This record gives sequence, structure tokens and C-alpha cells, in this order.
Amino acid sequence: MAMLLVPGFMLDADLWRDVEPGLSRFGPISHADLSQDATLHDMARRALAEAPPKFILLGFSMGGYVAREIVRQAPERVTALILVATSARGDDDVQAQRKAAIAGQSVLAFRGLSTPAVVSSLHPDNAGRTDLVARIQAMGQRLGGEVFRRQSLLDRHDERNALSGIECPTLVIAGDKDRLRSRTEAVELHEGIRGSSFEVIGNTGHMIPLEAPERLVEVITGWLDMQAGGLRPD
Repeated sequence: MAMLLVPGFMLDADLWRDVEPGLSRFGPISHADLSQDATLHDMARRALAEAPPKFILLGFSMGGYVAREIVRQAPERVTALILVATSARGDDDVQAQRKAAIAGQSVLAFRGLSTPAVVSSLHPDNAGRTDLVARIQAMGQRLGGEVFRRQSLLDRHDERNALSGIECPTLVIAGDKDRLRSRTEAVELHEGIRGSSFEVIGNTGHMIPLEAPERLVEVITGWLDMQAGGLRPD
């Protein structure tokens, strides 16, 4: 077996650094590259082209949208789906206005993700964690302005009515103090995907893989261990 990890908005493989050791017993780990494409369809197609023949699929935030598109394009290759801190909703009015403003700028001066924006993604108790803030900002700086523009303008349709088409074993995970994705959005995913499991991780905001990596690994491995069908290599 193998595992494909899909990062979120302006994040790269470093998002998963602290969880990879605990997940490695489920097989080789690979990472989806979301920096090259401007649509969910193309991001998923690229990830599939570079992924193993079959894999456990783990998507975080924006990566959850990509992960579901991967399932739509190649359901036979995904043995299990794990969605972390994500949603099936489309853009709201505020997000649509923000996109319009970005699209209207001929030259986008990217200075990196602001500290207030990054802090808003963390649990209030982690607001002073300068190490986490710096790590998130470093990922954004590595990706740069062109990727920021493409990912900011990414078209996200409302998928809630299409969730019933996901048939693989699925786990939905939410942070208890996520200020970017509401508990309601996580419950919508859980209720929309038949037979899915649902877990809330305490004392964390949106950035669960960075804020609570040990607990995230515990939840994921516990769920995978309970799945039938030989998900584990042993």
C-alpha cells in the first residue's frame, strides 16, 4: 500500500513533516504538487499521473477539494479517503469579491502570508507560537506570488450534492477551534459521504497537521487499523 498527501492553500510537503513518521507503516508516502495548475481538475490529474497505482488519500483544507476530484477521476485507485479541515461548499460572497479584486490586479505584489492571516488559522492558545507562524509563512514564500494568484483564483463549486458519489471508506477530521472551516462544514461532509467516520481533534485550530500532529496520527492510524480490505501492508 502507499499514501498520497495533498496540502492546502499556499502550503507544501513541509505541512506533513511531523505526521509522516507515524503514517509510514502504511507504505511509501508521496506528495501531490498543487503549485503548477490553475484548476482542481488539473491538480488532480497531475497528482494521479505521479501517484502509485493504488493509495490511501489524505487531503488537507484546499487539498480536500483536490482529493475529492482525484476520487472522481480515478475511484478504483483510492483505497481510503481522509479529509482534514476541509469543506464541500463553494465560494461565498466574500470569497467571490476577494477573487474579483485579485483577478483585477495586473501585477500582484506578493509579500508573503501576513502574520494576522496565519494566526487566524491557529488555535487561540497557539497564537504566540512564532515557530508555527514562521513555518507556515516559509511555505508560502517558497511557493511565491504566481502560485498565490493561481490558488487564490481557484474555482471551487459547491459539491454537497455530489458527496454521495464517494464510495471508498472515508474519515472526516475537524479541529475543535477551526476559525477558517466551521464544524457545520465538516458535518456536511460526514453526512454527505455514506458510511464515513467523523472525528474532532481538541485544542487545535485549522492547521491540525502542525498544531496536533501526534493526535492526528493517532486518529488516522486508529481508523485505518479498523478498516477491512487489507489497507495495511502487514
